[in-house]
Amino acid sequence: MSGPQDEHPNPAKKMAGRFQELTDSDLFSPVQWRRRVLFWGGAVLVGLAAIGFAQAADWASDVFRRVVDHNRFWAFLITPTIFAVLAWLTSGVLKPTRGSGIPQAIAALKVEDEGFRQSLLSLRIAVGKMALTLAALLGGASVGREGPTVHVGAGLLYTLGRRFGFAEPAAAGRFILAGAAAGLAAAFNTPLAGIVFAIEEMSGSFEHRMSGILLTAVFVAGLVSLGILGNYAYFGHFDIGLPLGKAWWAVLATGIVCGLAGGLFARLILPSDTGFRGFVGRMRARQPVAFAAACGLALVLLSQLTHTGLYGTGYAQAKDILQGHSDTVMSVGVLKFFGNIASYWAGIPGGIFSPALAVGAGLGNNLSAMLPGVDTSAVVLLAMAGYLAGVTQAPLTATVISMELTDNQQMVLPIMATCLLARAMSALLSRKPVYRALGDKLIEGYEAELARRAAEHGDADETVAERPMVEDPATPIPPASDAPDAAASSPDHRPS
Repeated sequence: MSGPQDEHPNPAKKMAGRFQELTDSDLFSPVQWRRRVLFWGGAVLVGLAAIGFAQAADWASDVFRRVVDHNRFWAFLITPTIFAVLAWLTSGVLKPTRGSGIPQAIAALKVEDEGFRQSLLSLRIAVGKMALTLAALLGGASVGREGPTVHVGAGLLYTLGRRFGFAEPAAAGRFILAGAAAGLAAAFNTPLAGIVFAIEEMSGSFEHRMSGILLTAVFVAGLVSLGILGNYAYFGHFDIGLPLGKAWWAVLATGIVCGLAGGLFARLILPSDTGFRGFVGRMRARQPVAFAAACGLALVLLSQLTHTGLYGTGYAQAKDILQGHSDTVMSVGVLKFFGNIASYWAGIPGGIFSPALAVGAGLGNNLSAMLPGVDTSAVVLLAMAGYLAGVTQAPLTATVISMELTDNQQMVLPIMATCLLARAMSALLSRKPVYRALGDKLIEGYEAELARRAAEHGDADETVAERPMVEDPATPIPPASDAPDAAASSPDHRPS
């Protein structure tokens, strides 16, 4: 039976209870504060790494540029040799450093298996990604640094989280997501683009909550870049607009043409077991070093058709075209398109973000000649955004990146309309977004290898399907000693 003391609790006890509730809340939780400090501290590291990587990438590109400016035929020796060496270096444990780096982050986010994540995001892979991407740029490869920065950011925060007690799969996934978004924000000096990228590209199909801590981590990485490099736009400030009326034909033209071109690029770089892509994949699998050297030679031969070459990120080319200062050939967009394919097919480390912007700029320059009375810079900007949206099938990310890179808000609606149209056109040729498709290939190849090894050890059904003839060249190699156990423990392992 309740007494009067139960009806009127002691004020001191009531105060103590409320204090206990307060200390148990997220605001004062020691675990939550440890998580916050790791997110924010890790974001600072990602920002610093992105800045150093950007500076080193510019230096590597400048070194190669000076060499070919002195004598353009040096590229016939340097580029194929560097491509071959990189293919050889990445044939073993550094295999996950190949390619863009964004598919690796997406695959690691999707599969909550520690062995798989560690094979893609370890510190060794992060350091190797930066070093080998710089080597690729030193050899004139038509690759970017933004995708690798995403890979490095995801690896740094994932490693930091595991080191300080956040190894639980869901918690580790948030560190991967934050690191990837922070990497993009710092690479482009665009915090808003990093957040949109995390929502649309990285976490769009996965069950990862976009918490306030995660968002602030992206802002911290962006602020580090802003604080050190200043509040600059990647391509400079462009005060251009596109009035209603005839000029909106530019939206239709760039959306259709650049969307289809972006979808074609995505389709050509996706591995396949059949057709022409299957033939290319089998050639690369049989002789990866010789094939990479041939891709390097193809890039050099294509570059001979231009005044400036197709080497490097394409940042300078895109900026010159956007500003109307370019003296290169009119076909530079198409040539850069094929140069990007040659560099990606080689299986060397390097991203496709900034080279895609260069292709879009070149295509926009061509389209502007067919749109009299429309500001050429406006058409070029629309084409850059449209081609990027066509390649990635991430229209919101492409829109925000294009706005922030040029410090332009007047073109928001035309850019968004172009990107949405380009995404629809791209889907006609490549049904799945390229980064997610490549991420799924990484997972399939890894699981097939685990299943094959488990069958060899007698720990799985002997009827396990063989690994596809052609897999993504960046598929990680499972540790030999852990293969049977890893195959059994992987939550996403799906033997046939």
